[in-house]
Amino acid sequence: MASIRIVDVDDEAAFRLIPPCADPGFDHRTCDYWEDAERGARAARLDWLDVPAPTRSRPSLADNPFAPPSDRPPVLNPFLVDDDEATGLADNPFAPRQRIERGRTSGVPRKFALLDRGRGIFGTYAKVLLRDEVAEAYVQFGPLSAYPRAQRLRDLYPRLPATPLPAVITCIATTAAARRSGLARRLATDVCDDLAARGFAAVEAYPDLTRGPDQGSGATPAFWQGLGFTVAVDDPRFPVMRREL
Repeated sequence: MASIRIVDVDDEAAFRLIPPCADPGFDHRTCDYWEDAERGARAARLDWLDVPAPTRSRPSLADNPFAPPSDRPPVLNPFLVDDDEATGLADNPFAPRQRIERGRTSGVPRKFALLDRGRGIFGTYAKVLLRDEVAEAYVQFGPLSAYPRAQRLRDLYPRLPATPLPAVITCIATTAAARRSGLARRLATDVCDDLAARGFAAVEAYPDLTRGPDQGSGATPAFWQGLGFTVAVDDPRFPVMRREL
């Protein structure tokens, strides 16, 4: 019996597991179609897989003749102090000390930076399914606010529920060899369960019926209906599938 493991894309090693698209002209690892509503593209861009060179750091003010160092001692700002004892907030239940881990934006591939930007607030934005330790399925999801193209698509259909705002599954795909094996269904089910646990009350998906199965990554209405979704917008090209969680 095959071993199935689902991995959250929460570090660069997991990002490197993302399997190739069935059509080599497209690449999940370089796609920003949903993140950029104006210029986003699904096309494979191999240069995106390289780690960009670090940006030049700012010069020190100590060497700036127009900003000489001050001899005055620093002024205590209680809103910037990182010492609980100095502020007395360590035991204050009305002012809990909370550190939000920020997403990585430098020193990583560009697409991974996009997938990592919800760190500390929403959590992961993608998962990979491995069968016998071979990556064969990929899914991308997240809050509606993370995907401007999904929001623009929703704006075309005013009758869609304004509340509760849904989480969205933008992409679900398997490798060509893993087609019709139930892996995409298993992965999408895991994501729906995960989104419910994160507090979402609804989730939407947006199939693109203008593309073939190797070019699109939004699956079909029938696929989503098999997972308990209903047709919220019955459009011949861009339907909207919705499920209450």
